[in-house]
Amino acid sequence: MTIKEAAAWLDSHDRYLILTHKRPDGDTIGCAAALCRGLRGLGKTAHICPGTGETHLFTPYLEGLIAPEGFQPETVVSVDIAARGLFTDTGKPWLERGIDLAIDHHPSQEFFAKETCLDASRAACGEIIYEILQELGQVNAETALPLYVAVSTDTGCFQYGNTTAHTHRVAAALMDSGLDVFPLNKRHFRTKTWARLQVERLIVERMHRYEDGKIAVAPVSLSLLDEAGATEEDMEDIAAFLGQIEGVETSITIRELADGGCKLSVRTSGGLNATRVCAILGGGGHAAAAGCTVDVGLKEAEEQILAAIRQVERDG
Repeated sequence: MTIKEAAAWLDSHDRYLILTHKRPDGDTIGCAAALCRGLRGLGKTAHICPGTGETHLFTPYLEGLIAPEGFQPETVVSVDIAARGLFTDTGKPWLERGIDLAIDHHPSQEFFAKETCLDASRAACGEIIYEILQELGQVNAETALPLYVAVSTDTGCFQYGNTTAHTHRVAAALMDSGLDVFPLNKRHFRTKTWARLQVERLIVERMHRYEDGKIAVAPVSLSLLDEAGATEEDMEDIAAFLGQIEGVETSITIRELADGGCKLSVRTSGGLNATRVCAILGGGGHAAAAGCTVDVGLKEAEEQILAAIRQVERDG
């Protein structure tokens, strides 16, 4: 489904429930908030599915948008969700019911919905939502703020390799709407808690380096978080941290999960395809940023991801 087709489709339906992915980032939260406000601007009934699990950084963008208890939608839309395994606990029942429209930018999209609006060339799903809302005449002060959060956070404040000229044009258009981006950039990119700084210190002390420093691996155990006095609130975008080290081309963050297993995030800048690496372990994402979850401990998870990297390098 094209942007124009998706906009027309959204304009012809009503009573929306919008789904975000688990362990939500700024892109899925910003997309959901902007789309919800845009649909309301058209006179539609629209809400975001409860149980998003967002950190305090993103809570303000959801204010007044969460569906009331007992709300029964006619139309269910997912944003920035590529795979069935990424639905939240509250979103899974709607997956079983059937997703009417999926809006996404991941090349690993599983096409679980009845209709899909996909553009894998976009750095952020927020760029697609921006174009849809532009078609609907709903790019305004209310939608510009969450759209900027979506686009800026998924590009690391426009520093990641996925950033394109189109990304900058979208950001510029949002700024032209009167949006003051300074407080947003300070909130999301220039402010760290003391606990977060301790996490970064401990990661540097305990990280592992391979191939003369081209590969960096950070095992982040639950005990490390306890030692740093950190919570999930302090861990936003931790996967990007190792990539700041000079000479690192592939960075891997391995998070120990409280309910068992580990979540791996792979970031690349030297030509290795992160999606191909993570796909070997059942994950996916983008060429330069992908992830997966494995049901093993930290040590074995590190061995598995390194073996996957060697396999992709060997296969060419």
